[in-house]
Amino acid sequence: MTQTSEQESPPRAGGTQALDRATDLVAAVVGADEPLSFTHLQETSGLAKSTASRMLSALERSGLLERDADGSYVAGQLFWLYAARHDPWEELVRLARPTMERIGEDTLETVHLSVVRGDRVAQVAQVDSQFLLGTRDWTAVDVPAHTSALGKVFYGWETLPIPGEPLPRLTDATLTDPAALRRDVREARRRGWALTRDELEVGLAGVAVPVLGPRGQVVAALGISGPTQRLEDRLDELGHHLSDHAVKLTRLLRGDTHQEDVA
Repeated sequence: MTQTSEQESPPRAGGTQALDRATDLVAAVVGADEPLSFTHLQETSGLAKSTASRMLSALERSGLLERDADGSYVAGQLFWLYAARHDPWEELVRLARPTMERIGEDTLETVHLSVVRGDRVAQVAQVDSQFLLGTRDWTAVDVPAHTSALGKVFYGWETLPIPGEPLPRLTDATLTDPAALRRDVREARRRGWALTRDELEVGLAGVAVPVLGPRGQVVAALGISGPTQRLEDRLDELGHHLSDHAVKLTRLLRGDTHQEDVA
């Protein structure tokens, strides 16, 4: 009996080691900023090519990893299935909330976080202005994307396609011509932030910047809104301020939790 037990121990240890190596491969792919090639994974893991190939094939079959059009590895469908069955923005909001509160403390204005849901822009979090004028709950308002700085971020950074038809006019300042909107968001991308002045409501201005996810894709827009009279001379200043915080939030979403990056 003792001899049998001793003979069974190595396979158990080997199985645990194989599981550790497989989870290391998954962690490397999920935590990477871009898809990882087989060569990169094999060399950085220290696995033999045949072992790495078997493990990666097994992880593909299980849905933990998959390959893109170039043959590189990305997170598999199980990750997206899990996200689809839960609130996909809950973790984003949790991580972004301290950043939004810091921006609110610094600027005293209303701070917004928006995402794309289907073909629409939805606000998922807000920090209220400390001024009485400008405080409103925008999370319950369906705002046309072409009238908000948040929406223009998704147009300018090519997360949403710019419509080909004339757009609804909400005020005299609303950009209804797709060509004019295209020029506006092209300038926003060159500048680094999108702007609106009186395009949704007369007397309301906004500025917003993109927040990037682990693979460099735009996952959210971070913005500020308030009365045009109060913001119009500060829009570029606020754009720079938002950009600095968006960079820190992007690092946080990529797993870099060093204090100097998120403070």
